[in-house]
Amino acid sequence: MAKYKLPPLESLRTLLDDREADILSPEAARSAGGLRRRREKRLETDYRQQYGVDVDRILHSLAYSRYIDKTQVFYLIRNDHITHRMLHVQLASKVARTIGRFLGLNEDLIEAVAIGHDIGHAPFGHDGERFLSELCKKHGIGEYHHNVQSVQFLEKVERKGRGWNLCLQTLDGILCHDGEVHDRHLAPARAKSFKGHDRELYDRRTGRPVRLVPMTLEGCVMRFSDTISYIGRDIEDAIRLGLIRRSDLPADCVKHLGDTNGTIVYNLVTDVITSSYGKDYVAFSSDISGALRELKEFNYERIYSNPLIKRDIGLIREMFEYLFERFLYDVRTGNKESPVHGNFIAGMAEDYVNQHSGAEIVRDFIAGMTDQYFLSQTPPGMRPKINSF
Repeated sequence: MAKYKLPPLESLRTLLDDREADILSPEAARSAGGLRRRREKRLETDYRQQYGVDVDRILHSLAYSRYIDKTQVFYLIRNDHITHRMLHVQLASKVARTIGRFLGLNEDLIEAVAIGHDIGHAPFGHDGERFLSELCKKHGIGEYHHNVQSVQFLEKVERKGRGWNLCLQTLDGILCHDGEVHDRHLAPARAKSFKGHDRELYDRRTGRPVRLVPMTLEGCVMRFSDTISYIGRDIEDAIRLGLIRRSDLPADCVKHLGDTNGTIVYNLVTDVITSSYGKDYVAFSSDISGALRELKEFNYERIYSNPLIKRDIGLIREMFEYLFERFLYDVRTGNKESPVHGNFIAGMAEDYVNQHSGAEIVRDFIAGMTDQYFLSQTPPGMRPKINSF
């Protein structure tokens, strides 16, 4: 048996980049084409490819570690088997990489987008996002959207305000990941630059009409995978909590997709692969797309809007208002004893502090909180009880 000889470390990255021409689809994003806002001097012995570096940087970010205590759908519930944000991100990454592998796409880029896509979620899921957005608009800093905030964390907040200098393709996929939008067919908008990316961020934050379309097929796959990873999982959680019964699922959805998370994911993934293989777009077939749209509507009506999981919503709104005003006062008065100073502002790069208003600093501080840390910052008498179903 011939003994394998490891090439010099400095040549490994080039070898891997060259190999992509043989193993990836012509429509895939090449690792060597990753664009960074700031040029970096790489060590000759750094054998990692561009998007692999992005994966490592996101995995080691502080914001990534806080996924573990961030709400996915159900909050203030005592049940260890309910999906939290960390699990959703892992499921989305697995679904997206599976699709990407069969379509011949760049799995490193897919993983980077997947693990970073929800880093900007506020405490208490979409309800927290809505309350924080109301406060941001009240204080003149625009709307709050978790996809915009994900980019904000990775570019402007992480590493004490220095950011991670991720590739444009990664940041674009994160910004454009919105799984709430229902697309049957999505083709990439390839001609993008950092200037255009910044314009999209500005338009989204200020409420201007903007259709966010990923610049890569990998980003398109992740957008579809976001939906695939949550739609059936949320149903299983709702059944586990007794909010719905499996027999409640619409008959046409069951016919095309199945009635368990496993069959729903498998059928959706299979349909995306067969509908998109060899194409410069990602798509669902007509029947599957229609069934998925109907299932989304079912989830919104029967799960996400269920009054049983919204009974503490008024109290949560009050807590957001209390913390925002409290920390904004502390920033403006220079209160060094405040958590917003000791746990956030202290040690921040001057550029971050100088380029962000007090309200923007408070937005970033609150958005980064885990659910439990958020609750710990409110007076005990204001905190809601943990519910059991």
